This record gives sequence, structure tokens and C-alpha cells, in this order.
Amino acid sequence: MSSETETATLHRAWAADLPPSTLYELMRLRVDVFVVEQACPYAELDGRDLEDGTRHFWLGGDGKPEPVLGYLRLLCEPSGEFRIGRLCTARSVRGRGLGRQLMEAALAEVGDRPCVLDAQEHLTGFYRPFGFRQVGESYDWDGVAHVPMRRD
Repeated sequence: MSSETETATLHRAWAADLPPSTLYELMRLRVDVFVVEQACPYAELDGRDLEDGTRHFWLGGDGKPEPVLGYLRLLCEPSGEFRIGRLCTARSVRGRGLGRQLMEAALAEVGDRPCVLDAQEHLTGFYRPFGFRQVGESYDWDGVAHVPMRRD
């Protein structure tokens, strides 16, 4: 896969519909990126992956032999707004548009409803074209600067 914009199969599943082996692969990518690669030991398993309203989006990983190439989690907050989180792509395929594909898929589901996220500070420019704006000060989350963002 060497094209400027990567092509990979997009998958979406409610938490209850995820086979354990798929959930394992999704979490493996998240740990590889957020814990190992970013050298940030934190509690990746936050209890929200299996909530009834949680939707998981991923690219690739439709079984053997294709690995999971990218991932995004969409939560429904108690307030009714959506929360995007855990967006990541495998190091080997970064810069090929996979993050955009995942964001477009999640935002198509969100529609015109409010949506929030906490962006790593150096990635705020990635989220702006999707209509997100900074709504608070930068803060430290386990050693990584983050910024709260919102799309109304």
C-alpha cells in the first residue's frame, strides 16, 4: 500500500457486536501507538469500550491476513453529545489519509449533532478542517499536552 491516499476496508461495529479477537486487535493498535510508541504508560482500558452506545471504526483488519491500520472510537456522552477519541493509525501507514477516512465516517454518523474531542496539542490543525475549534486551555494528560475541541 503505497498510494498517497491509502485504501483499506472501513469497518464499523457497536461494542456489543465486536468479536473478542477484533477488539483485541483494535486495542493492540491503540496500546502500540499511545502507550508504547508515545512512551506514555497510562490506563488505556478506561471502561468505555464496551458501553452500549460505543461505536468502533477501523480500517483493515477484516480477519487474516490484513492487520488493523487505523482506529477511532465514537462515544455518546450522558449529555447527548458525541465524543471522538482514540484516533490512531499504524506508524507504517501514516500520512496516507487514513485518519481523514475515519473522521469522515464517524462524522457522517454524528451528522449535525454536537461533537467533542480532546486533541493532542500538535494535532489541532488536523481537526480544524472538520469544523472543530478549541474550547479551552491546553492541559497535560499523562505527559502529553491536549486541547479540548468542539464541533457544533
